[in-house]
Amino acid sequence: MGDALKGFKRWIFAGAVLLLALLVAAAFVWRYDILSNALDPKVPFLTYKPPPPPNYAQASAWALRPKDPASPAVTDPPVDVFFVHPTTFDGGQDWNGAIDQPKAQKFLNRVVLPNYAGPFYRVGRVFAPRYRQASLYTYLTLRDDAREARRFAYGDVREAFRLYLARYNRGRPFVLVGVEQGGAMAARLLREEIAAVPAIRQRLAAAYLIETIVPAEEYGSASLLPACERRGQTGCVAAWASVQDGDFQRMQEMTRRSLIWDAGDQLIDLNGRLALCFNPLLGGLGEDRAPARMNQGAANATGLEWGARPAFLQRQVSAGCEGGLLHTSRPKSTALRDAGSWADRRKVDGFNLFYADIEADALERVGALVNSSNQPARSASSPL
Repeated sequence: MGDALKGFKRWIFAGAVLLLALLVAAAFVWRYDILSNALDPKVPFLTYKPPPPPNYAQASAWALRPKDPASPAVTDPPVDVFFVHPTTFDGGQDWNGAIDQPKAQKFLNRVVLPNYAGPFYRVGRVFAPRYRQASLYTYLTLRDDAREARRFAYGDVREAFRLYLARYNRGRPFVLVGVEQGGAMAARLLREEIAAVPAIRQRLAAAYLIETIVPAEEYGSASLLPACERRGQTGCVAAWASVQDGDFQRMQEMTRRSLIWDAGDQLIDLNGRLALCFNPLLGGLGEDRAPARMNQGAANATGLEWGARPAFLQRQVSAGCEGGLLHTSRPKSTALRDAGSWADRRKVDGFNLFYADIEADALERVGALVNSSNQPARSASSPL
């Protein structure tokens, strides 16, 4: 009787373990569906009432802005940086997040700005508008409602950029930077607000579309804004979306779910087109694999105060373009590896593998433009 009872208990335990394993496997397989259902606003965008619009004449509408934006100080670099942040708002009841949503702003200030705007702190005065960003949910579905939410978000970014040019730029050279969702917004700014206006286009030192997929064919050598093919080139576009070697699932998700702006300013599928791939280690295009010894400095700047210099970790990753994506090796330091849930990593990592590389690249392009324009040739930073 005792042996039979023990056998029954073992059978029950084994069944429970098997059931738990099946539940975990099912949750992994259907994780996008589970998260999507939780974050779905469940109302059509046409009937959705968005948050109130930001007033970019007020400091509260900017995550970063100089104290006196209309009057640069003598000690300021002779260049500006317009930075468009990535997705920090999960969603839920809203298609678009309010500019003062607490959780989104905490992620922006603690993770995004130190790691992704930080490399440009020594390049120029940084202007980073808050905007009614499309929620994380809009990147987990290809529904028309989600595309409408992204188009709506662009309206805020465009207004912020126009006000910046009208009131604060005052003819200064500038760098355009966008990360993930912000990169898609910056790509449309390039087409609509910069490329078509020679007086503005000639002041663009470079555009950095970080973790952003754009078609390579739109930035050929004959384009008004060509791809950055070499170091020191100005008026060009550096765009890349990275994937760690061997992460085939992420590769498929990036190519399958990525949407780009068409000529009619609609979001459409990449549809097999090759994405533009700039290699930050090489400072240009090409399929050559850059060894880790060329990595000037990765950094985990999460939690640092704005303007604080992070500790650089050199020679952390190798990188090479393959199939339109930037393939990187696994970072040597654990501080530069993904942590947290898979949903957290749908936004941006809490570190920047190319922090010092991007900073040096931007400084070189800015210096080239300033010198060619016969403007005060002054370094915006001490040597790395």
